[in-house]
Amino acid sequence: MSLLSLLTPNDVQQQLATAVMDRRKAKKWSRQSLAERSSVPASTIKKFESTGQISLRQFILLWQAVDQLEALVALTEKAESMPGSISEVLKT
Repeated sequence: MSLLSLLTPNDVQQQLATAVMDRRKAKKWSRQSLAERSSVPASTIKKFESTGQISLRQFILLWQAVDQLEALVALTEKAESMPGSISEVLKT
């Protein structure tokens, strides 16, 4: 059973791009500066920030430059499951 969501994969890509860009700007880094720190070309960073398109490896390299990788790993940890029925809700 999949969970309903109003988000599209493109929405999530754009939010990830915005998160990286916001962190870059908070550090007062140019795209070129981030490129030097991450080994991701500045042109790829520009494309990512405008379209959300990037390889997973390059995204991880960018994230590592602007934040802790543990924050990404935490996303993979299993969250508490949502109730599947009204009776499960009423039990709690």
